[in-house]
Amino acid sequence: QVQLVESGGGLVQPGGSLTLSCAASGFTVSDYDMNWVRQLPGKERELVAQIDIHGIDTNYADSVKGRFTISRDKAKNTLYLQMNNLRPADTAVYYCAVPFFGSWGQGTQVTVSS
Repeated sequence: QVQLVESGGGLVQPGGSLTLSCAASGFTVSDYDMNWVRQLPGKERELVAQIDIHGIDTNYADSVKGRFTISRDKAKNTLYLQMNNLRPADTAVYYCAVPFFGSWGQGTQVTVSS
């Protein structure tokens, strides 16, 4: 059974950093394309970052380019999202997802506020 469990969210001041983790089970993270998606209050979910099956190609939303980095650790079977220079506009619930299975985690709240 595919399961995804996000963690690492919280309250951070503007300009701060957070690292989100997505612990996977039921599959190997390095065998599939994986995404980070976020849902801002009152808005639809938006794709934040992608990493391909080979771990070579990554793509980012324009709003996070140069600030966020997606990565994964095969040994820990975990997907990560390093978020730097956070802005209030980054406040959202962040989800990891595996498009091949159509699976999502439960999400982790990130709040950027002074």
